[in-house]
Amino acid sequence: MRILMIEDEENLAKLVKEGLEAEGFAVDYVLDGQAGMTRVELCHDDYDLILLDLNLPKKSGIEICQFAREHKISTPILMLTARDGVEDMISGLNMGADDYLAKPFTFQVLLARIRAILRRPKATLPVKLQLQNLTLDTTAKKLFKSDKEVNLTLKEFNLLEYLMRNPDRVLNREQILSNIWDFSFDSFSNVVDVHITNLRKKLGDKNGKIIKTVHGVGYQINS
Repeated sequence: MRILMIEDEENLAKLVKEGLEAEGFAVDYVLDGQAGMTRVELCHDDYDLILLDLNLPKKSGIEICQFAREHKISTPILMLTARDGVEDMISGLNMGADDYLAKPFTFQVLLARIRAILRRPKATLPVKLQLQNLTLDTTAKKLFKSDKEVNLTLKEFNLLEYLMRNPDRVLNREQILSNIWDFSFDSFSNVVDVHITNLRKKLGDKNGKIIKTVHGVGYQINS
């Protein structure tokens, strides 16, 4: 899952990004409302959730929320607001925000709110994915190959989940990077290839029969 945070307090944005990435999310942040609106307009399909501060320079969170909903952008929005910003909170909810959280908040409460929103997907996504002899339990974060558990790192798990949610589709390195890592990650890095290699080792897939290399393009997992 990939999250966009629009927050002008950079220290807070960095702390939230660090915490969420430790939980397996990919997180981008921007520091003013105009940059946030531009990112929402151009890249909303890349995100599963938007964390939106209401009190922003250049464009307010209310304006961004209104813009998104007027342009039929349905990405869930979790608003962040000061405790005394009740009127703004009501306006945001009326504009189409999905939930709100008052500052200051604890990380665990934020994480619980995010997970609650993401349990309301646009289309029901299966929590267990099955391809060939692989079973991926996305709730328990466990992988089984022929009923035998395979231990994966969090990034390996997320990478395999992304491949398994897109069976028979060739995914290029840029698509994988943007969904599993963050927006600013170096597209020339070989991090995708390294993780694919490690995944293949753990799956006993030396010849690339499970995760297929499509030369010059990317990777594909067959159903």
